[in-house]
Amino acid sequence: MAKAKAKAKKKTATFTKEERAAMKDYVREKKGGGEGEGEVIAKIKKMAKPDRELAERLHAIIKANAPSLTPRTWYGMPAYANADGVVCFFQDAGKFKARYATLGFSDKAKLDDGVMWPSSFAVKDLDEARIVALLKKAVG
Repeated sequence: MAKAKAKAKKKTATFTKEERAAMKDYVREKKGGGEGEGEVIAKIKKMAKPDRELAERLHAIIKANAPSLTPRTWYGMPAYANADGVVCFFQDAGKFKARYATLGFSDKAKLDDGVMWPSSFAVKDLDEARIVALLKKAVG
């Protein structure tokens, strides 16, 4: 009986293949990998076409409007960081088999607005003006 409970518990606590891959990416990044624009471009090139095009455009928008942010990867995703850490990131739909891509902001982003505010956005297309405004607020 104890074995059956342990087996059942283990089964519910497992991660998906995609989650395990993201964790492996994170460990690699902590050991010094994932730094620089070359790593970000390489991750973007591996994405499926619709999300790859979004990520390429987003990368250009961030470079042009938030030059203080440094490209790097974060859990294997394109991300942009300052000295405090990752400020924003792009999660393609294929990363975790989601319905849509996501533009996310970490708690390092200065987006605080009252007692509740959005920190990630579903992305089907880019609203450049909105992204630029969010970036400017996020980096302060």
